[in-house]
Amino acid sequence: MGSSLSTTSSTSTSVPETKLEAKMVEAMRRRASQGTPIKSFNTIILKFPKIDESFRNCNTIFHQFDEDSNGAIDHQELKNCFGKLEINFTDEEITDLFKACDMNENLGIKFNEFIVLLCLVYLFKEDPTSIQARSRLGLPNLEATFETLVNAFVFLDKNKDGYVSKNEMVEAINETTAGERSSGRIAMRRFGEMDWDKNGAVSFKEFLFAFTRWIGIDEHDDEEEKDGDVEV
Repeated sequence: MGSSLSTTSSTSTSVPETKLEAKMVEAMRRRASQGTPIKSFNTIILKFPKIDESFRNCNTIFHQFDEDSNGAIDHQELKNCFGKLEINFTDEEITDLFKACDMNENLGIKFNEFIVLLCLVYLFKEDPTSIQARSRLGLPNLEATFETLVNAFVFLDKNKDGYVSKNEMVEAINETTAGERSSGRIAMRRFGEMDWDKNGAVSFKEFLFAFTRWIGIDEHDDEEEKDGDVEV
C-alpha cells in the first residue's frame, strides 16, 4: 500500500508508507532483477491446486502456535512462534509484521493472515534457517510455494518497481486471453480484488491476501475444503 499512482502509465509513483512496506518493495525489486520463470497468468492459475494444498498444510503450524485455541495468534503467541521456528527478528520487526498482517485490526492473526505473514517472512529472510525449521514441522513444500508466489508477483510487476499497477494487470491478462473481449473486464476485476486500499498500486502483501481468497482460503474456516473458482 502506498500513495496514489497514475493509471495512464505502467510507471508507478507510489511511495511506501511504512518501514515494512519499504523493506517489502526493496526485496521485490531485488527479486525482480533475477527474473521469473512464469510467462503467463495461466501458469499461475494452473498452480492454484498445489498452492491450495500447501496453504492448508499450514494448519499444522497455525494450530500449534495458537496456544489458547481461540482461532487467532496474538502478539505474544507470534513471538513464541518465531522463537520456536528460529526466526531471528527484532521485537520491532515482529510488531510491524503483526500490525501489517492483522488486516481487520482485531489484535489477532487469523489463518489467512498467518499464511501472508509467513510468506513475508520468507521474502525478508535470506538466512534459510527459518525455512529449514518449517520443513522440520512437516511442511517441506512451503518454501517452494512461497517462491512461486514471489515469482507470480514479479511476472505481474512489469516495470519492476515493487508494485503492480492497473495497466500491468491488464497487460498480464491480455497476454493470456489475447483477442477475448472479456480480457479487460477480467483484468479490472482481478485488480480490484488485489487493490485493498483502492489507491491504484498493489503491494506484495495485498497480492498475497487476494491470492488466499482466489484459492478459497478465508479467515473464518481454515479446515473446510472450499469450492474455488479459478477463472482467469
